[in-house]
Amino acid sequence: MDAIRKNDRMGESRIEQDTMGPVKVPADVYWGAQTQRAIENFPISGWRFSPEFIKVMGWIKAAAAEVNMELGLLDRRRGRAICNSSREVAALRWNDQFPVDIFESGSGTSIHMNVNEVIANRANKILSAAHGPPHPVHPNDHVNLGQSSNDVVPTCIHIVAAEALEKRLIPALLRLRRSLYGKARQFGNVLTIGRTHLQDAAPVSLGKVFAGYACMVDQALKRLRSSQSFLMELALGGTAVGTGINAHPRFAAAVIRRLRRLSGLPLREAKNHFAAQGAQDAVVQAGTAVKSVAITLLKIADDIRWLGSGPRGGIGVLSLPAVQPGSSIMPGKINPVIAESLIQVCAQVIGHEAAIAYAGALGHFELQTMLPMMAYNLFQSIDILSSAAANFAHRCVSGVRADRRRCRELLERNLAAATALVPRVGYDNAAAIAQEAQRRGKTIREVVLEKNLLPADELERLLDPWKMAGRR
Repeated sequence: MDAIRKNDRMGESRIEQDTMGPVKVPADVYWGAQTQRAIENFPISGWRFSPEFIKVMGWIKAAAAEVNMELGLLDRRRGRAICNSSREVAALRWNDQFPVDIFESGSGTSIHMNVNEVIANRANKILSAAHGPPHPVHPNDHVNLGQSSNDVVPTCIHIVAAEALEKRLIPALLRLRRSLYGKARQFGNVLTIGRTHLQDAAPVSLGKVFAGYACMVDQALKRLRSSQSFLMELALGGTAVGTGINAHPRFAAAVIRRLRRLSGLPLREAKNHFAAQGAQDAVVQAGTAVKSVAITLLKIADDIRWLGSGPRGGIGVLSLPAVQPGSSIMPGKINPVIAESLIQVCAQVIGHEAAIAYAGALGHFELQTMLPMMAYNLFQSIDILSSAAANFAHRCVSGVRADRRRCRELLERNLAAATALVPRVGYDNAAAIAQEAQRRGKTIREVVLEKNLLPADELERLLDPWKMAGRR
């Protein structure tokens, strides 16, 4: 803020004017009257729009000024100043100038005008004009030329979300997938007992279990990619109600071409602007896809946490990395804190998605009016899930070890091994053997040999755990 503080201005505030009259604004800020009204009207949460949102807003405003100059709608003196100040905004140079609370106008008009005012006042500073009346650069007439909150804010949300998926969540999931497949290969020759209904079941390879987890992440990635494709469609060009009023017919396509270059994403103009602004189905779908990822990761983290439970009173077939002491009172205790961290994040994401879905159902007529909250929840879900998934891969999965001794012990005492006897003795007889083994604290092998039900060599073949696990 050094540049603005150099203004020769007496006192700690200045008076700015909008269509509702004069407003007192702090002297050392770039925002104007409408932003100040929003600060006073929405003292709600203290939650702010993300730097990524501000960055993309800067992109949109710079691209719009360039196109409006090309179309002859904006003189080059103003246009170049707007472009320069917009690029400064996109570079987050003035990030402290966007104080509007998330819980503001449902269209995002307040944050949009906050951006317009900062860019306009900064452009005026570049042009050496004093703060005060918006001259020569006006936040509405020049910075917002050919635009409306109703198409710019949804456009920004789509780009931010699509970029966050591309650069944050998808790479984090790819890292986790690699780690899980690595463990699948490492544990390929480790057998343990399966579990269904939280009860002992037929033998499985730990390698196959981890390959299953990796496949679940693969499928989650496909769902994310599908939802991401719908975010590439932008509302820009629809202006107020989807008709494109006050926008040049070539404006949207030209701006979107520039946004494609800036983002590296295959962005495109909406086929139907009424659909793009009247609803936010793509955001709802993205929220659902991210929630689906959270549910997948929650299942994986919870399974690994349970498989590592113990070390003496639990399942204990896995040994999880010890990353910190687990108790303030019980010395030597180590807890599965990395898995627990991810599980909490997943629960938070599920809650976010419920709010997004509810908001998506309230798109009335030509405008969805819960945009800021939808954006905040979606962006935060992507952000925290990306961090938690990468952390889980790095600090938990990569260090997981199999307790082979414990696995062998469980295999030998597994009552579900009676399943392998069914083709020879029948279901009812096999069940009776399992029940007797449980009652007497014996193994299936011990009961069958005691009763001389099958020859020892045949029993050995039948109870081969690798055969039961599917390896012929």
